[in-house]
Amino acid sequence: MILCADIGGTKTLLGVAEQGKLIADRRYTNADFPDFPALLSAFFADTHTRPANLADGCLALAGPIADSGTSARLTNLPWIIDAADLARRFGMPPPRLVNDFAAAAVGAVAAPASRLITLQAGEHIPDAPRLVVGAGTGLGMAMVLPDHGGWRCIAGEGGHVAFAPADEQQAALWAFLRQRHGRVTWERVVSGPGLAAIHEFISGDTLMPEQITDLAQTEVDGDAAKALAIFLATYGAFAGDMALACLARGGVFLAGGIAGKLLDRLPDSGFLVAFNAKAEHAAIAARMPVHVATDPLLGLHGAMMLARKSY
Repeated sequence: MILCADIGGTKTLLGVAEQGKLIADRRYTNADFPDFPALLSAFFADTHTRPANLADGCLALAGPIADSGTSARLTNLPWIIDAADLARRFGMPPPRLVNDFAAAAVGAVAAPASRLITLQAGEHIPDAPRLVVGAGTGLGMAMVLPDHGGWRCIAGEGGHVAFAPADEQQAALWAFLRQRHGRVTWERVVSGPGLAAIHEFISGDTLMPEQITDLAQTEVDGDAAKALAIFLATYGAFAGDMALACLARGGVFLAGGIAGKLLDRLPDSGFLVAFNAKAEHAAIAARMPVHVATDPLLGLHGAMMLARKSY
């Protein structure tokens, strides 16, 4: 039995796998728990899992892993996860810790075609690098590179690269965010909190991201729809820039909760226009396949594969 987890800033998915298949999984809201050990204890109790029966584990989490590979601090939650501490507390093997988008990347590479929705067919090169990006509570990215018949996953922190405005309105948004945060990163714009910030910039009103997307559906010319249009254009620009940086001719995969919720909006939005707006390299961007990974357990399946080293 293998423990696998996808730990984000807002929610956590936990699962137990056996022989390559999930036999139990649960979703938890992080705010309901003081720390990760408390959440993990609840999972073991809810699923009647005996930690001593676990043979291995992999925890994918939204934050950088320490150089030792044995501890990590979540970027958008004041939690520190220590593999040795978990092993001592629960009497189980110390789990492997990986960046959440490393797990999402592996899950996307292995996802069947039925779990992908294609936004841009492009010209797929099987042995070329692939890129996974995803907006949620934060903004993550990871690359998957061909490696002797398999794949090597490289996590990155592209969401913390400086935001590059594409027009005067986005430049004004940058100035608005700079007053609040100092350095303005892509994550300040392309994320759930980023969507809320864009809406506040346009309207002066503070709303939750879910409220904004709901209003955008009913008020097509309202401030929420305008905010969502800026959000999707900047999302496309970011994804295209990261794809160009690693020449992701093997495909670009959108993960994270926001892409799934906006599937009906993405094809006719400014996402692909901004993705492909790469001046002298626009033709290269247009040849990159772009897919939305729709597996709701993508990170969990990726963590399971990383624990089993079957990728």
